[in-house]
Amino acid sequence: MKIFKHICLAACVIGSTAACYARSYDDIIESDFISVAIYRDYPPFSYLVDDEPKGIDVEIAQQIAKQMGLELKLKWMTADENVEDDLRNNLWKGHYLERTVADLMLRVPYDKAYTLSRDDIGELVHEQVHMFAPYHTESWQIIYDSSKIDSVSTMAVFQYHSIGVEVDSIPQFYLSSALGGRMRDSAQHFPTTVEAVEAMQAGQVDAVMGLRSQVSYLQGQLNREQYQLATNAFPMIGQQQWEIGMAVKSQYRQLGYAVGDIVQEMIEQGQMQSIFDKYHAIYQASTSY
Repeated sequence: MKIFKHICLAACVIGSTAACYARSYDDIIESDFISVAIYRDYPPFSYLVDDEPKGIDVEIAQQIAKQMGLELKLKWMTADENVEDDLRNNLWKGHYLERTVADLMLRVPYDKAYTLSRDDIGELVHEQVHMFAPYHTESWQIIYDSSKIDSVSTMAVFQYHSIGVEVDSIPQFYLSSALGGRMRDSAQHFPTTVEAVEAMQAGQVDAVMGLRSQVSYLQGQLNREQYQLATNAFPMIGQQQWEIGMAVKSQYRQLGYAVGDIVQEMIEQGQMQSIFDKYHAIYQASTSY
């Protein structure tokens, strides 16, 4: 049995950057590596520059692996239709085309109500995963071209000015319905927030709405005097802020406890703030710490 275990482990290492099956804390330590799932092409969180991994989540994963004395193997995820699909495909079951999973997944919503949500027949939707270690608080943010808009104190401004949003995102749905739909015609849709900001630079839209950490990162690459962050609130958008954490498979919570201690130390000692600062992204610590 032990021989079979090592043969399977060797096959996993050779064939993939992720594990072939969910692994316990002891198995991970014995293997000398940890596999961490992160989203591909998602600056400033995780992306490639000349085939080298970069980003906030990449550096967090690197610190976790370093503190555990392990080699880091990244599993690059392509976002599916929802988080439930991403958790299933990358953490506890594996995609039907690629039956590999990671030991740890980053950028997972951390919310008790979400964690305990049930399906139509009363079963726990997330029974297979344990969500933990919220490492920052996210919210929405608008960046605008100050040569076209004097200021953005309320969303009513976008009855008269164009604004770019990522397609099929909450900002898209929000702009199409808030204020009685009066901003619907002002919203222009782009494949990503990055492309929306590029369109703003090209003069195609006057502003962009997206994730605060991503928008502030993108502002760091622009002329800050011209492209400014708005201070408005988002009435009727629902949840104004939410926490982002991590997840492991449910029966391997020992790994979650070990990683959670590392993340807490990173937050308390200022390492998390420093990583976000490196990417010019606004950081807000979780209320859990």
